[in-house]
Amino acid sequence: MAPATPAAVIVLAAGAGTRMKSKTPKILHPIGGRSMIGHALTAAVGLNPRELVAVVRHQRDLVADHILSLAEVLGTVPVIADQDEVPGTGRAVQCGLEALVATEPGPDAGPAEPVDSFGTVVVTYGDVPLLTTELLAELVATHEAESNAVTVLTALLEDPTGYGRILRDTDGSVAGIVEHKDATAEQRSINEVNSGIYSFDGGMLATALAEVTTDNAQGEMYLTDVLQIARAAGGRVAAVTTTDQWQVEGANDRVQLQALGAEMNRRTLDRHMRAGTSIQDPATTWIDSTVTLEPDTTILPNTHLQGTTHVSEDAVVGPDSTLVDTTVGIGATVTRTQASGAVIGDRAAVGPFTYLRPGTVLGEQGKIGAFYETKNTVIGRGSKLSHLGYAGDAEIGEYTNIGCGNITANYDGVNKHRTVIGNHVRTSSNTVFIAPVTVGDGAYTGAGAVVRKDVPAGALALTVAPQRNSEGWVEDRRPGSPAADAAAQARVGHGTSHTPQPDAGA
Repeated sequence: MAPATPAAVIVLAAGAGTRMKSKTPKILHPIGGRSMIGHALTAAVGLNPRELVAVVRHQRDLVADHILSLAEVLGTVPVIADQDEVPGTGRAVQCGLEALVATEPGPDAGPAEPVDSFGTVVVTYGDVPLLTTELLAELVATHEAESNAVTVLTALLEDPTGYGRILRDTDGSVAGIVEHKDATAEQRSINEVNSGIYSFDGGMLATALAEVTTDNAQGEMYLTDVLQIARAAGGRVAAVTTTDQWQVEGANDRVQLQALGAEMNRRTLDRHMRAGTSIQDPATTWIDSTVTLEPDTTILPNTHLQGTTHVSEDAVVGPDSTLVDTTVGIGATVTRTQASGAVIGDRAAVGPFTYLRPGTVLGEQGKIGAFYETKNTVIGRGSKLSHLGYAGDAEIGEYTNIGCGNITANYDGVNKHRTVIGNHVRTSSNTVFIAPVTVGDGAYTGAGAVVRKDVPAGALALTVAPQRNSEGWVEDRRPGSPAADAAAQARVGHGTSHTPQPDAGA
């Protein structure tokens, strides 16, 4: 089929979603790295429609702001349509059409085009996160190829309880939709159900909606009434049927949201494995739909990859790692690590038990080792921060080795300051850099150094006071303790004795 390019897609996002029992609007709940409405809009924009419309009502400003915040990712600015106090999906679509007409410029910037000039209008929902562009494209292509007035997306379910059933004519066209509560026993045996997702002729849709009333038990404008009106006017109503029920499943509560999330994750993992990623334990691996993995990557158990994380070829991530918005270079290894907003270079090594905070950039062949935390720090090629330290607001050059227990003291209680350490520097254990401070290329620090002043290139920074041993201090100050007994025995073994000394302090 030819690529589907409808005139407009209207995404219905006005519902309250009370069964979610949440202060957050239902469609803003996250699943697989996006909000539910984010997934719905992504699928819709894949059709390359002339206009993308979202109909909102419940917590209007919060929902509208979120939708508009997705404009850069979507590549288009959605039109926000407000549903008024008239309830029902029919009225929601009507409000979407009215907003669409208001935003459509006519020829030579004249009056807006009438809706019947738009062509195909697709209607979908903000709470069907597994719906794909491909299935929507099939719906639109069939609709246009058959010149239908309405084409409804239907699904075949093993248990259709609660869903509206599709009634068909002998020629296979859709004769109508009957709700479960209104269906006869024979009709309830039908397992083809209405998804509520449609492709309409725009002009017919606008005309039919003008005839839809709220004269029913619920007092709502039903979108399904349009099908009967279209048939009465001589239009053909047809269906595209999917056996993949997950694509039309919505989430009304958190149980359903969890089920959809698990299925989305399963599909995401399958997609990556078929594309060349080795995932050792899919049962404990969660990867957002927004993550990108190159072939020949390996993901070990209990690993979560989230946001815009990208893992390059031959890299190994895990086990027990969570990466958020993090880039992992070619051949890098990341073990038992929590990282957010970090960049890990080619053939670099991170972990275990490492915390990379935003702004961490580790150069090619670099290392950040066990029990290290970094933040807003750039580390050059081949440099190593191997264990037990903190580097914040720092710049570290190439092939530098930072010793065990080093810390950049970057905060003076009011402002943050930077530490700059050059190339081929060697720092000894327990060095503390009191920022702002600069250490020149090739410099060294002694063990326990507290670096308060800049260190010239090639210099050795020492801040160690002369060592003083107070002989017999333990036996004098801790008599009868295990330590004092051990010291006394050691003296006997070495043939020495201890004469009590006047108190010299500690």
